[in-house]
Amino acid sequence: MATKKVLVTGGSGFIGSALVKSLLEQGHSLRVIDDNSRGAVRRLESVWSDIEFVDGDIRDAQAVEKACRGMDCVCHLAYINGTEYFYSKPALVLEVGVKGMLNVLDGCESAQVPELLLMSSSEVYQTPPASMIPTPETVPLIVPDPLEARYSYGGGKIISELLALNYGRTRYQRVLVVRPHNVYGPDMGEQHAIPQMVSRMFALGQATQSSPLPFPIQGTGQETRSFVYIDDFLEGMRYVLESGEHLNIYHVGTDVESPIGEVAQQIARALGFQIELQTGDLLPGSTLRRCPDISKVARLGYQPKISLQDGIGRYVEWFLSHKQRNGEHE
Repeated sequence: MATKKVLVTGGSGFIGSALVKSLLEQGHSLRVIDDNSRGAVRRLESVWSDIEFVDGDIRDAQAVEKACRGMDCVCHLAYINGTEYFYSKPALVLEVGVKGMLNVLDGCESAQVPELLLMSSSEVYQTPPASMIPTPETVPLIVPDPLEARYSYGGGKIISELLALNYGRTRYQRVLVVRPHNVYGPDMGEQHAIPQMVSRMFALGQATQSSPLPFPIQGTGQETRSFVYIDDFLEGMRYVLESGEHLNIYHVGTDVESPIGEVAQQIARALGFQIELQTGDLLPGSTLRRCPDISKVARLGYQPKISLQDGIGRYVEWFLSHKQRNGEHE
């Protein structure tokens, strides 16, 4: 696509900072707004002189409106991610999600920004019907239990999608919604499955010399996810931004469904361990299966290339050389 002036909200987070670097490589001009409550400026050190950084809270309407001025496109990623926060800070998750979305929409309207991309989540459909796995963009969006704190995250994303798409009917030239599916890669926060398992397994291996290493997991190990490496995900984003159609939703990930127990075994092999899985209870509201139908984004040209084994190997290699950083903010 033609080069543009792009604002990335939440641009010091894991996906946000990677997106910033990808857009810079494509020739775009970048502005970032983030308060670094969940991100880290160091992620942007390599491109610091090439971007404009705004230290601001997405809940601050004036800061957001100012950041939107002069932009051709806003990519809205600012949100509170990490499963532990869904349970421990559900009100804050919703406050940041809903106020942030409204502030971005108002800021874009005031600054006459023609394009908006919302980074949503697979959590909007939570547990898909078995007949809809792999799961297309047309799956019903649900909050199974409003009393369960976990659904604060998915609920906020559902509201964000509704706001973006309905504002988009009359106020934008193009509104796009992307639902990432279990993106992982170097410098990701430990609140996510693969980084958490790598960190726990490494610590257990350092603390005991037993083999096989007893490794506790949630559930039976047969629960599934479809993990996509960050480089593949960024390729998907490029196709959506270049060719995505107005008021359309795109699932970006991989359609390879992997049992969590096998993911743990692949991590063990990458670390050089033998493990014995110790199964346990799932957290309330956990999803048993998740695998996106990516045929819609594939029609734009997207095709993931990095296997889970290769991606885990890359992540473990990064982890072993950056252990002192692991566990910082997402």
